Amino acid sequence: MKAARLATPALAGGDAPLSVLRGVGAGVAEKLAARGLATIQDLWLHLPLRYEDRTRLTPIRALQPGVPAQVEGTVEAVERGFRYRPVLRVAIGDDSRATLVLRFFHFRAAQAAQFRPGARLRCYGTPRPGQHGLEIVHPSYRLLGDEEDPALGQSLDPVYPAVEGIGPATLRRLIGQALDRLPEAAALELLPSSTPGLAGLPGLRQSLLTLHRPAPGEDLAALAAGTHPAQRRLALEELLAHHLSLRRQRLAQQRLPARALDGPGVLARRLQEKLPFALTGAQRRVFDQVRADLAQPVPMQRLVQGDVGSGKTVVAALAATLAVERGCQVALAAPTELLAEQHLANLRAWLQPLGIQVAWLAGKVTGKARTAALADVASGQAQVVVGTHALMQEGVAFHDLALVVVDEQHRFGVQQRLALRDKGPAHGHVPHQLVMTATPIPRTLAMTAYADLDVSAIDELPSGRTPVTTVVLSGERRPELVERIRVACAQGRQAYWVCTLIEEPDEAESAPGQGMKLQAQAAERSFEQLSQQLPGLRVGLVHGRMKAAQKQATMRAFKDGELDLLVATTVIEVGVDVPRASLIIIENAERLGLAQLHQLRGRVGRGTDASSCVLLYQPPLSQMARQRLDVLRHTSDGFVIAEKDLELRGPGELLGTRQTGLAGFRIADLARDAGLLPQVHALADHLLLHSPQTADRLVARWVGSSARYAAA
Repeated sequence: MKAARLATPALAGGDAPLSVLRGVGAGVAEKLAARGLATIQDLWLHLPLRYEDRTRLTPIRALQPGVPAQVEGTVEAVERGFRYRPVLRVAIGDDSRATLVLRFFHFRAAQAAQFRPGARLRCYGTPRPGQHGLEIVHPSYRLLGDEEDPALGQSLDPVYPAVEGIGPATLRRLIGQALDRLPEAAALELLPSSTPGLAGLPGLRQSLLTLHRPAPGEDLAALAAGTHPAQRRLALEELLAHHLSLRRQRLAQQRLPARALDGPGVLARRLQEKLPFALTGAQRRVFDQVRADLAQPVPMQRLVQGDVGSGKTVVAALAATLAVERGCQVALAAPTELLAEQHLANLRAWLQPLGIQVAWLAGKVTGKARTAALADVASGQAQVVVGTHALMQEGVAFHDLALVVVDEQHRFGVQQRLALRDKGPAHGHVPHQLVMTATPIPRTLAMTAYADLDVSAIDELPSGRTPVTTVVLSGERRPELVERIRVACAQGRQAYWVCTLIEEPDEAESAPGQGMKLQAQAAERSFEQLSQQLPGLRVGLVHGRMKAAQKQATMRAFKDGELDLLVATTVIEVGVDVPRASLIIIENAERLGLAQLHQLRGRVGRGTDASSCVLLYQPPLSQMARQRLDVLRHTSDGFVIAEKDLELRGPGELLGTRQTGLAGFRIADLARDAGLLPQVHALADHLLLHSPQTADRLVARWVGSSARYAAA
């Protein structure tokens, strides 16, 4: 029995299907599977987003803004209104002789009728300043009978990430059943308590029970911040597994043969001579690192990180000349056609004068043009091939692919990168990989997120780059900005207006996908308003709920100068140059993390015009939000901003949308858990040296099929 347990990658007993639980038929199982929940272990690791303390009642007069609480009161007044959409306001009072407003945007007529004056109710939510004192948006509530006095809760109530089609109560019940199947601690542990770095942290079993069933005395603030010892224990093990997976991947990669691109570099010198600008010291340093890697008979795996406009593409072009000089091919993949087209234009301008043929292969290249492009790629006539994920399709065969360049790494998963790498072995060699990202990452994070890659930083901007002036303004000054847009566009310039979520978080969480929907609504509303206020301007709209082709068409129209103003959510393209865009306004900037704000600011300042970024905020500002906005105001150095983002632990993920390229973390957060990374690195070294079998089992438990060590 013990041997069988050793061979089981999942937590002991955790690989049982959810169909073993009461109430899980085919329909429920399908809904859970759509959320990535297929086994008992998946429910163990489906941890609460937050906790609600229903163990006590708080007098309305004692409520504090931003502090969740449970109150009990009597309905004093009900008001239905309609501004942009229906709204229901319910005022309640209690014995403390204070009033609280409950605000609902999603409600039925029958629900509204329940709130008659004199009715008693108990509700829970987070109070925030409103027009008439404190208010709670979309509280959870229960109407009470005249004599009803229900008992208070005995423990903190977990609130889980929503599963579409399954109610919160059902989900809690199923997770409770799964927890009842937790085996004893010894059967769960892979890391003995004596393992370096685990001192003072609870075991795996105790950590899971604490997080799902916290006692009333648990530190709610630590749980909310993700710093509770139980969370740290699980995060450490998960980070360790991901780090080990990338380390194993790298070791396997280094055992494969690659073509040594160690030519004299004549084409690279000619390219540098023809460029209309001089390379910065940082560009020269990073190119030297890349060149040294390419000269080796093992595959290069290097990440080049650099701020927006730092000149990463030039370094990629110089690397491409080294491959072409040895008679080999280069592939450059970008996540969108628009960004790929931009790379195509640059590479053709730089490389074709040197006699290097640059081919274009994207989804919209069809018919005879596609057939001709594929033939050129297969014969080797196309020396550099630029495209999107279309490069990775089965029908694309290279003659002799020696170098793969991947732009905006976080938009490609590891599997996609591997698909491109697999295009190379026709001659028995694996291609070198150069990966680029415009998100500067602190060194500690880069060592974990990209443990399979060597990391280079272009930490110097080219001379002559137009600085972007950043100002912070209250939302009350919005009309001034509308006039400013009018003036800028009259002078032949273009502008962005970026909308972020303006409704309360409680509302956004009320239904799956609601956040994106509300962002889209906010953008549509701003688009209508600005179109009316600026009748002479050509205004476009981009948001996450539009079809990809529609988004691309609008972005292209803006890039081509057919639009004056682009109203968008945060989905606007990273890396796309619009030289005439010199003004960007970001609404509700206090809601975004530093890294994301910096990325958005990078949409302007690409041309010769003086550029501005306006950060609009809704007062009152928290101390944390004020600090973040001040950082943006005082520095434009992406590396400084990244370190500050890490220090402040603000909202917004430093690494964007899971730039690790692996399956998303279940528990860990690279920014929040950065303090654990030195322990993770030390533990990884220890396990790889002393207990490689344990390392294998950890990776299988947390990463599973996402890891392709043997073929990576």
